[in-house]
Amino acid sequence: MQVLRTPDDRFTDLPGFPFAPHYAEVGDGDGGTLRMHHLDEGPRDGDVVVLLHGEPSWCYLYRSMIPPLIDAGFRCVAPDLVGFGRSDKPTEQDDYTYAAHVSWLRSLLLDRLDLRGITLFGQDWGGLIGLRMLAEAPDRFARAVVANTGLPTGDHPPTEAFLKWQRFARQTPDFQIGRLINGSVRSDLPPEVVAAYDAPFPDASYTAGARVFPSLVPTAPDDPASADNRRAWEVLKEWDKPLLTAFSDGDPITAGGERPFQKLVPGAQDQPHATIEDAGHFLQEDAGPELARIIADLVRRTR
Repeated sequence: MQVLRTPDDRFTDLPGFPFAPHYAEVGDGDGGTLRMHHLDEGPRDGDVVVLLHGEPSWCYLYRSMIPPLIDAGFRCVAPDLVGFGRSDKPTEQDDYTYAAHVSWLRSLLLDRLDLRGITLFGQDWGGLIGLRMLAEAPDRFARAVVANTGLPTGDHPPTEAFLKWQRFARQTPDFQIGRLINGSVRSDLPPEVVAAYDAPFPDASYTAGARVFPSLVPTAPDDPASADNRRAWEVLKEWDKPLLTAFSDGDPITAGGERPFQKLVPGAQDQPHATIEDAGHFLQEDAGPELARIIADLVRRTR
């Protein structure tokens, strides 16, 4: 496995991002190791909130949520998935699988950091991976908040729009990360913020993980990840710890995705599920402090 590592100077003086980097090594599944980056902010004895990003963002996405959570007494851990942010980046799209992402993240959070009593916040692929990890180790998690995400099994056909996005991500020669994120929020991001989302990717050779992610979403019943996701749903259907949905009102990709969680997960019953108004797919950009308040309120109410 050939791996790239983004130079540190790409992350100097990013706007609104004063956090110190932390690193841990995980097995790459091919006999070697990968370095994964994470933020770890707030009191070590505080309730642990794990903030998981999706594609094609990185933990920079959580810069407006971490300060209010810290002020409320929480310990915030925000990893960069392999292929993103300061984490190592295998160069070939075939190096990435759904199962590998689950394994890498589990190694970081549960084995290396040994986190327990976790409150999970997952958006986009952060939910797809985080919920799989929760289903594999439910005793490590105390509650979950899911936002603009899902746990697809491929039993329902994808939209043509999503298939088009899969093809675009893998094939387009013009895959500009910051521009893609700016086009998926309601607000217009300042140029320096768009540049911060581009920072982990000095050139196209660093983007294999971002490009392949849409193609790893199960879109057929026999997809390699479908059986594992079905097993995860069986765990979720017995999950009686709190699960709250906080989907935005302006994301056509995941619109309605909250309903299966609300219907099928016991811990989602009678929860004050939220709809985040005037927010797009990356609702952390449009409503970060509001999401932090929702997380904090859930933890306080369900300790």
